[in-house]
Amino acid sequence: MLEIKKYGAIDIGSNAIRLLISNVIVSDDKEPQFKKSSLVRVPIRLGADAFVSGIISKQNTTRMINAMEAFKLLMDVHGVERYKACATSAMREAKNGKEVVEEIFNKTGVKIDIIGGKEEAAIISSTDLNDLIEGDNSYLYVDVGGGSTEFTIFSHGKIITSKSFKMGTVRLLNNKKSVNKEIFANVEKWVKKNTKDLKKVSLIGSGGNINKLFKMSGRTEGKPISYIYLNAQYQFLKQMSFDERISELSLNPDRADVIIPATKIYLSAMKWSGARKIFVPKIGLSDGIIKSLFYNKL
Repeated sequence: MLEIKKYGAIDIGSNAIRLLISNVIVSDDKEPQFKKSSLVRVPIRLGADAFVSGIISKQNTTRMINAMEAFKLLMDVHGVERYKACATSAMREAKNGKEVVEEIFNKTGVKIDIIGGKEEAAIISSTDLNDLIEGDNSYLYVDVGGGSTEFTIFSHGKIITSKSFKMGTVRLLNNKKSVNKEIFANVEKWVKKNTKDLKKVSLIGSGGNINKLFKMSGRTEGKPISYIYLNAQYQFLKQMSFDERISELSLNPDRADVIIPATKIYLSAMKWSGARKIFVPKIGLSDGIIKSLFYNKL
């Protein structure tokens, strides 16, 4: 007996807002299969509000309301039976975050949960990483967002520890250099402390920027990117102007600036942990939400 369930996940990040619609294929004799049906990304950069002025602007509140209305219609068309909307660092740091969530609910009926860093890391970690983390190997899972980066360490197939840091791409673009230097120093200390006794650590990268870098590399799916390649790509991107990254590399405007600090974060994490390669399984918070909905964890 084959059954197909449809779930939706709304990820309200600091750089963009995403709607993921997935088909969950359930049969008697197999593990459930999670297949992406639709992914819509809207470049509403909430972090530019929250990390600079401390509040979500009226303009971006209106854009969010319109986005939620559109997402509701799309989910209706797809026949989504359950969905969950989660907001991360920009919304949890904005002074009016709760007010914006309430206004969105009153006008659209979409209930948004503002989740903490630990909960965000837990949802992301619930994604299907079994193919990578099985065996005796050790991995540092790095999910780079606009406002924060979640680090999770796996060894012998189990989570050893995880932590969320206020080291996001949009935040780094808006911070002073001295502030960023301090943030990097704190993360370096944590990564080195928690990976020093592990052998042959590899990175698992998550987030829109590493997905884009992987696509640009031309690598076969499942194959890792080397530290040497990623560092060369970083130097190449840095030498180009913002306009050149858009015109010559076909990057979206809201990707062309944040890809630089994102690449720096991944490279730094590799250096601190001694990792020489990074796997990119193309999973993130929205995938974790879908899986958690299916298993009734949310």
